[in-house]
Amino acid sequence: MLMGLCALLCHTSCSSHKEHKEEETKYPVTSPLKIDTAITKDYVCQIHSISHIELRALEKGYLEKIFVDEGQYVRKGQLLFRIMPKLYEAEVQKAQAETRVAEIEYQNTKSLADRNVVAPNELAMVKAKLDKARSELTLAKVHLGFTEIRAPFDGYIDRFHVRLGSLVDEGDLLSTLSDNSKMWVYFNVPEAEYLEYKTNAKAGKEIVNLVMANNALFPHPGVVETIEADFDNETGNIPFRATFPNPDKLLRHGETGNIRMTEPIKNGLIIPQMATFEVLDKKYVFVIGKDGKVETREIVIGADMEDLFVITSGLTGNEKILLEGIRKVKDGDKIAYDYREPRTVMSKLKVYAE
Repeated sequence: MLMGLCALLCHTSCSSHKEHKEEETKYPVTSPLKIDTAITKDYVCQIHSISHIELRALEKGYLEKIFVDEGQYVRKGQLLFRIMPKLYEAEVQKAQAETRVAEIEYQNTKSLADRNVVAPNELAMVKAKLDKARSELTLAKVHLGFTEIRAPFDGYIDRFHVRLGSLVDEGDLLSTLSDNSKMWVYFNVPEAEYLEYKTNAKAGKEIVNLVMANNALFPHPGVVETIEADFDNETGNIPFRATFPNPDKLLRHGETGNIRMTEPIKNGLIIPQMATFEVLDKKYVFVIGKDGKVETREIVIGADMEDLFVITSGLTGNEKILLEGIRKVKDGDKIAYDYREPRTVMSKLKVYAE
């Protein structure tokens, strides 16, 4: 009886172990999911003001007055800097006096010419002298006006390159001015993606989004307005330019970020990334045949999202592919498997194609 009980326990233990082993060797499999979806591509970008100019001195002299502060928002026509105008004021006064003398001489000569006392040629000479005096007065006023630097448009003043009382020469940089009402965002696109963009371009302008340096999404979308003429032969890229509204003046000239473009995919064939493996820079999956044997199949990735691949070739959509246990099987192995619906599988991933 004791021996029989031991044999029974041994048989029960072996059966339990065998069933447990069979459960362990059952691999989860799924199928590709064919669905309309969209992928996003990010491109590093540089952010520029729609107008960003240098403010330079137009005349030589001492910087007499600074009317604004660094970083201040200024209006068009607002006075920003004044270079000591004494010399130019004196030149204006001198030109005004010479003009008055020329006007008096002209009036006297004209009076004599009307009475035929002087020849018409003499009147013409005096008139030319008057015109010259008036021109010199206008030029003196222009030089005097150059001593005042005013804002050519609304914008933000950058840091000052000179200080009050500095001696500045003609052409010296005083500061810069940025119009941030709209921003031009430049990003480089590889040649293959450029061709794809042009092939699939719809009527109208492409809508894009901007991811700022803090990984936050800029609240106002932009549009791609310009593609430059030439490719860079060294990088194989071509610059795109998108324009973004900036009503809150959040963006500033010189910032960086990422342009995010969305590309729709019709009838995309999607599989989880976890179902793939790589050999010599090529991607593969294990396809389960009708006899339960696994077969290595090379696939071509058209696009990738987080946790997902979009397949362009290698699968038709009706196959069963191994989902887990890739390192535990080899080509030709016969396995037991547990089929899982692709939607159920992908709904548990970080990104789900809808």
